[in-house]
Amino acid sequence: MTSTEKETRLATEDLGKLMLTMGIPTFIAQLINLLYNIVDRMYIGHIPGSGANALTGIGLCVPIITLVAAFAQFVGAGGAPLASISLGKGDRERAEKILANGLTMLIFFAALMMITFFIIKRPFLYLFGASDNTFPYANQYLSIYLLGTIFVEMTLGLNTYISAQGQPKIAMISVLIGAITNIILDPIFIFLFHMGIRGGAIATVISQALSACWTFRFLTSKKASLRIKLAYMKPDPSIIKSISSLGISPFFMSITESLITVVFNRGMLLYGNDLYVGSITILQSVVQIIFTPIQGFAQGVQPIISYNYGAKNIDRVKATCRRLISITLVTSAALSLLAMVFSAQIASLFTTDPELIAICKTSSRVFLLGMTIFGIQSGCQQSFMALSQAKKAFFFALFRKVILLVPLALILPAITHSVMGIYIAEPVSDAISAIVCGMTFYHFYKTL
Repeated sequence: MTSTEKETRLATEDLGKLMLTMGIPTFIAQLINLLYNIVDRMYIGHIPGSGANALTGIGLCVPIITLVAAFAQFVGAGGAPLASISLGKGDRERAEKILANGLTMLIFFAALMMITFFIIKRPFLYLFGASDNTFPYANQYLSIYLLGTIFVEMTLGLNTYISAQGQPKIAMISVLIGAITNIILDPIFIFLFHMGIRGGAIATVISQALSACWTFRFLTSKKASLRIKLAYMKPDPSIIKSISSLGISPFFMSITESLITVVFNRGMLLYGNDLYVGSITILQSVVQIIFTPIQGFAQGVQPIISYNYGAKNIDRVKATCRRLISITLVTSAALSLLAMVFSAQIASLFTTDPELIAICKTSSRVFLLGMTIFGIQSGCQQSFMALSQAKKAFFFALFRKVILLVPLALILPAITHSVMGIYIAEPVSDAISAIVCGMTFYHFYKTL
C-alpha cells in the first residue's frame, strides 16, 4: 500500500476495522510513552535506604516534566488535525507547511524551556512542595532530564504527524524504541552503576534521544507522505496562529496537570507529611495509566474524523464520534475499577514502604472514583479537537482542572482539616466535568 493509499483509506475502509487499525497502535504508543516516567518511579522507589524520599523527589519534578510535554502537545495536537484536514481537502503543500512550522516551534520551545528551568529550578521545586530531605533527589533528576528537552519535544510533538498521515504503526515503533531502551538502561544505571536517581534520568534522556532520531528520520524519508522540508520551516504567522488556536486546549490540559500537582503536593505537606506527597505521586501515576492510553486511542482515531470532516463526509464523521465515545467510556470504567480493586498491589510496584502502601490503598478508592466516567470527556474533547472546535476544547481543558479541581483541592482540606479533602476533590471534579462536556458535545453533534 502506497503512502497516498494509506491516507485515502481514512474515507473508504470499513469504519470498525479502521478505528482499531488507527487507534490501537496509538493506544499502545501512549501506554509505552508512560513507561519513560512510570518505570523510573518504580525503580527509583526501590532504591535501598532512600527509595521513599527519592520517589517523592521525582514526584516533585512532575510539574516541570509535564510542562515540557505540554509544549510538545501544543504543537503536535494543535497541528496534526489541521494537517489531516488539509490532506482531506487535497492540499498537501499546506499540510507539509504545518508540519515544518511545527518543527520550528518545537525547537524554539525546547531551547526556551531548558534555559528557563535551569535558572529557576531551585525556587520552583520548593514551591512545588520540596523539603530539605527531598530537594537533593529532585534536583539531581531534573538537572539531567532538562538536557534532553529537545528530544522530548521532537518525540512527542512530531509523532502525531506520523499518525495524521495514516501510519500509526510507525508512530508506535518510534515510541517503542525509546521505551524498551529505557526499561533496559534504568536498572543498569540505577543499580549496577550505583548512580541512583541520576541513573534514572540518564536512561530517560538516552531513550528519548533514540526515539527522536527515529521520528525525524522517518519524516524526512520517502516512506512518509507528509515530509519535513527545510524550505517550509520559515515561520508562517498564519500557520503558527492556526496551530496555536487548536493546540491551546491540549496545552492547558497538560499545564493544569502541573498546577494540580503543585496544589496537591503543598496540601499533602501542609495537612500530612512527605509520605502523603509520595502517595499523590503514585496515585497520579495510576491516573496517567488509565487516562493516557484512552487519550492515545482517541488521538489515533482523530485523523479519521479530521480527514472526513475536510472531505465533507459528515455521516462517517458522526459514526466515528459515536463509536469513539462509547469505547473511551467503557475503557475508563473498566481500568478504574481494576485499579481500585488492586490498589495495594499497584502501590507495591512503586514502593516497599508499608505505610505508604497503606495510604495508597485507602485513598485510591476515593481518588479514582470519578475516572470511571471520565471516558465521556476524553472521547468528546478529542472529537472537538478533531473537528477544529478550538474554543470548546479549550474551555473543557480549563473547566475540569482550573475552575473545579484547584478550588476544591484548596477548600475541602481546609473544611475537613485533613488530607482526605484533597483526595475527594479529584473524583468530584472529574464527574462534574465529564457530564457537562458530554452534554455540550451532544448538542453540538446534533448540529453537524
